[in-house]
Amino acid sequence: MSERYLAVVDLGAESGRVHLARYDGQRLALEEVHRFANGPVALQRHLYWNVLALWQEVISGLRKARRLAGRLDSIGVDTWGVDYVLLDDQGLLLGLPFHYRDRRTEGLMEEVFARVPREEIYAQTGIQFMPINTLYQLLAHQREQPHLLENATHLLLMPDLFHYWLSGERLCEYTNATTTQCWSVPHGSWARDLLARLGLPTHFLPQVVAPGTPLGTVQGELAEELGEDVQVIASATHDTAAAVAGIPMPANPRDRAYISSGTWSLVGLELPQPQIAQGCASNFTNEGGIFGTVRFLRNVMGLWLLQECRRSWQEGGRSFTYEQLLTLAEEAPAWAVLFDPDHPLFLPPGDMPARIRQQLGAHGQPVPAAEDISTLVRAILDSLILRYRQVLELAASITGCALQTVHIVGGGAQNRWLNQGLADATGLTVIAGPIEATAQGNALLQLVGLGELRSLEEVRTLAARSTITQTFLPDPGWRAAWDEAYARFTTLFPLTLPLQ
Repeated sequence: MSERYLAVVDLGAESGRVHLARYDGQRLALEEVHRFANGPVALQRHLYWNVLALWQEVISGLRKARRLAGRLDSIGVDTWGVDYVLLDDQGLLLGLPFHYRDRRTEGLMEEVFARVPREEIYAQTGIQFMPINTLYQLLAHQREQPHLLENATHLLLMPDLFHYWLSGERLCEYTNATTTQCWSVPHGSWARDLLARLGLPTHFLPQVVAPGTPLGTVQGELAEELGEDVQVIASATHDTAAAVAGIPMPANPRDRAYISSGTWSLVGLELPQPQIAQGCASNFTNEGGIFGTVRFLRNVMGLWLLQECRRSWQEGGRSFTYEQLLTLAEEAPAWAVLFDPDHPLFLPPGDMPARIRQQLGAHGQPVPAAEDISTLVRAILDSLILRYRQVLELAASITGCALQTVHIVGGGAQNRWLNQGLADATGLTVIAGPIEATAQGNALLQLVGLGELRSLEEVRTLAARSTITQTFLPDPGWRAAWDEAYARFTTLFPLTLPLQ
C-alpha cells in the first residue's frame, strides 16, 4: 500500500496543535507542524472562544501539513466537549460561542432539578452533573437570548463547526454528542422529550454520525490549496474519546484504568456498556466511545489548577516554567495541606492561589503565605493524586474491575513526579504515554474512515505498535504514608453528588 498522510487538528482549552500523521501500513508517526495558543476572550461580563482566530490557525497548520507531505489523504478535528455554536439558515454564525467557564450557568442545575428530578435526567443521559454541560448552557442561552435559539437553524458542537467549514456538511459526531447531557442513552438519539420538558427547542439538533465517518471532501477555495480529493473525517471528535482511543491497551480491559491528564483530568474505565444505576449515585459519566464502548469516568479539575496559579503568579511579576514549579513542590513537606480540587470555586478563571488558600482556611488547614509557592504547588499535586485514587477505587467498586494498571496520557504524562506519586499512592502500575494520545486517537479513527482499520482490536494494536511509554512501579515504602494522607483526605473531602 502507499503511505497515508493525515492532518490531525487537536484543539485544547490551552493550546491548539496541527500534526501530520504518517501511516506506512505498520506504524503511525506523528509530527507537530503548527502550535498556537488558545483561551477565553472576556467581553461584557462573558467569556467566549475566539473561533475565527482558531480557524485561521487551523488553516495555517493544514497548509503546512500539505506542503510538508506533498499531499493529504484526510483531515480530522477534535476539540473539548460541551460548547457549541448556533447557525442561521444560510449557515452563518449567530454570535460567538460561549466558553464553558462562563458564569451564565451558575445556579441553573438547581433550577433544573426543581423541574425534572436529577435521577430522571441521569437515567436518560448517564452524564455527570456539571454546570458546564451543554444542557445548562442552552438553558442559560434561552434565558438571556431566547430569540437566537428560536431563529437558529443548526446547532453544531465545536469540532463539527470546523468540519462544516471544511466539508460543507453540518453533522455531529457521536462521542461528542454524548457529552452534552442532551443525548438519550436508552434511545441512542437526542433526548428530545427531556429537552421539551425543560422548554428547550430541538429543531436545530443535527444528525449524529459514528466516529470514523467520512463527511466528504474539502470544499471551495480550500480544495485548491489542500487537495480536491482530501477526505474530511469525523474521527473521535471529543478530545477525551480520541485520547482513550489512542491508549496502547487491550480492547475492553478489566484490569486497567486511564487518566487523560491535561487542563482537565478524566479518570475512568473503558466498558462494554453504561453503568446507569450506580453511576448516578456516584456522579460518574457514561460517555460514548469508539466501536460501541463506554467511557465510564469522572471529571477532575486537573492541571487547570496549576495553570491558573502560574498565570496569576506571572501577572504578579513572578514567572515560572512548569518544571520550576515541580522543583519547588519537592522542597515542600508532603501532605502538609490538602484541599478539594473539584470545588466549584475553582471552575472559572481568576486568582487561583487566593481561592486555594481560602478553601484551605475554610477546612481548618494551615494557610500558606502568598509568597509560599512551593507549599501551594505541593498541595495541588498531593490533592490531585488523592482525588485520582478516590475516583479509581470508586470506579473499581462500582464495576467489579480488579485494577492493576493505570494509563496516564496527555500532557500530564510528562509529569514524572505526579506519575510516581500516583503509583505509590494506589499500589498500581502506572504507564505514562503517549503525550499526544488525543492526536494519535484522532489519526487512528481517520484510518478507520479511510478503511485501513476495521475494529477496536486493530486500532489498539496499531496504537501499541506506534507508542513509546514509560512505566512507574509503586514503591511499597511510601504506601503507609500515602494511606494516612488518604484517610485524612477522604474524611475531609468525600466524593459528593453533583457540584453545588
